[in-house]
Amino acid sequence: MLNLGNHVVATPMASQARTLADLFLKRTAASADRTAWLIKTGGQWQPTPWRQFELLASQVAAGLVELGLEPGDRVAILGPTRPEWAVQDMGAQLAGCVSLGIYPHQSMEQVHYILAHSEARVIFVADATELDTVLEAAPDLPELAAIIPWDDALLAGRKDPRLRALSSFMARPLTAAERADRVTSRAPADTAIFVYTSGTTGPPKCAMISHANILALMACQPSLGVIYEDDISLSFLPMAHVAERVLAFYGRINMGIATAYATHTGVVLNELREVRPTLFGSVPRIFEKAYNHILMDVERASPNKRRIFAWADRVGRARSQLVLAGRPVPMTLRFMHRIADRLIFSRVRAAFGGRVRLFLTGAAPTPMNVLEFFWAAGLPIYEVYGQTEATVVTHANTETGVRLGSVGRALPGIEHRIADDGEVLVRGPWVFQGYYKEPEATESTVVNGWLHTGDIGTIDNDGYLRITDRKKHIIITSGGKNVTPANIESAIKAQDPLISHVHAHGDRRPYIAALVVPSPLETLAFGLAQGLVDKATVAARTAELMANPTGRTEALAQAMAPITAHPAFQARLQAAVRQGNTRLAQVEKVKRFAILDRDFSQEAGELTPTMKVRRKAVEQQYMPTLDRIYADAAFGLEA
Repeated sequence: MLNLGNHVVATPMASQARTLADLFLKRTAASADRTAWLIKTGGQWQPTPWRQFELLASQVAAGLVELGLEPGDRVAILGPTRPEWAVQDMGAQLAGCVSLGIYPHQSMEQVHYILAHSEARVIFVADATELDTVLEAAPDLPELAAIIPWDDALLAGRKDPRLRALSSFMARPLTAAERADRVTSRAPADTAIFVYTSGTTGPPKCAMISHANILALMACQPSLGVIYEDDISLSFLPMAHVAERVLAFYGRINMGIATAYATHTGVVLNELREVRPTLFGSVPRIFEKAYNHILMDVERASPNKRRIFAWADRVGRARSQLVLAGRPVPMTLRFMHRIADRLIFSRVRAAFGGRVRLFLTGAAPTPMNVLEFFWAAGLPIYEVYGQTEATVVTHANTETGVRLGSVGRALPGIEHRIADDGEVLVRGPWVFQGYYKEPEATESTVVNGWLHTGDIGTIDNDGYLRITDRKKHIIITSGGKNVTPANIESAIKAQDPLISHVHAHGDRRPYIAALVVPSPLETLAFGLAQGLVDKATVAARTAELMANPTGRTEALAQAMAPITAHPAFQARLQAAVRQGNTRLAQVEKVKRFAILDRDFSQEAGELTPTMKVRRKAVEQQYMPTLDRIYADAAFGLEA
């Protein structure tokens, strides 16, 4: 892969730049012959230097200029996380445009809404399915001037006067005069990007984020951890999400480090071992899934191996607790940890390539037992916190200060406080400009410079922030008790890898009930061990899930149904709920619950593209089930 021998600390460029385009050009000038990205071709990881990246982006920019786009016009990108996305994004920035992303696999109505709302002038589209969706949405979009597939072959058989061949569109790079004119046309206070929120409660809002917002965060990037010139990451999260777009992609431009683009999400675990990244950012679900997979493997192991794992786990957690507390590790524990590392933890690290020294995760809480295990294994996970409206991140655990269970301390330049109702408020130079076309929503979100995050939290005496739940998720029981569902859900979910989600319910109800949602791969493995499903079915459904981890087909539902209905499966989840209840206050305890026969899915509208649960959609869809839990004593299970 890359030579990791020099370990020279990377130099950020943000403080020298006026705009994203300016940042990009400074980076390509400083790192022209260094690797910008790698992709797997013919079984080998092939590098592309920053010099070539700049040329390709300049060709995209020239194509936009030829089309007549003016500074400030919007350019949309719809496709997976690949180099093409990065090139088109930077091409739009070099042309002085505002770039925006659309999540893959959206409905025609969702694509139409974003294109119409943003008044996008151009859209770049990755594949045949997405192109057909765009063409279905396009007829009544008068602002849309061009539809450009990533591959010229996709033009065959499709007719729309706005279709353009990418090869001819990128016929030449910008001239020096054009580049100077376009780059200087934009000011730091101008909008750089649109980011459409994933819309857990309704149509997505469009956050306007300025060049100054992004560059202020980028100037603070070194405080998240030391980054070296020879670091490398693995990119696979959706570029339409603000974290991958800003913190990962623009962060790489700022620091000048390389990334390897995963071939697709289904092979991420395999390609981790090939790329062997030193930096790795992901959502908590990846770590939860990895941890659950380890637990299921241990469950199937011999009694002796299970005992060894349990011993190593205890040793690793004991050591990491002392290390995190800044206390000395006794010699005996150090010796035992070396043995545990050789037997267990070195294999866990190898699954992530063996070189990762910095995991970053956010977007949702990571269960404490997962955090503790990874720290015990020598894979430190640093939880960070922020939101689209705060240009990704405002708080972070870092190498210089970690408190598990918190989201860290405010980054330099960020102020924070807790409002009277418990809401977390933040203020600083990377709080966004507002919502596009929604001044009222903007005014209620940013008040006197303070961003109202919508999260409920507390701040420790030494500045560590703890998030307890979303403000709009608070349950008020019929007895007037305020309950945070996140506490309940995490306590129960942590008890068994068979559980994918828990949805706590009880607003204006006499007690807390819950929906317990099975995890597909783990449920299939359980069913195979119980003789409820055959190996061929498990292999087929596993391959399907590996190719599309977020997919939930009818075949998968049919395979899971007899397992989730089996008394042994239900008894095991009943035990998990009861064990979770022991960690909860009396008012939080789940009294009755129902087990669903499938996982939540994006297709059914229960999950966002970033795998967050749409609580309102779940409540609406499963209200008959929830009503029946309270009305029918014979329905569901007693906790």
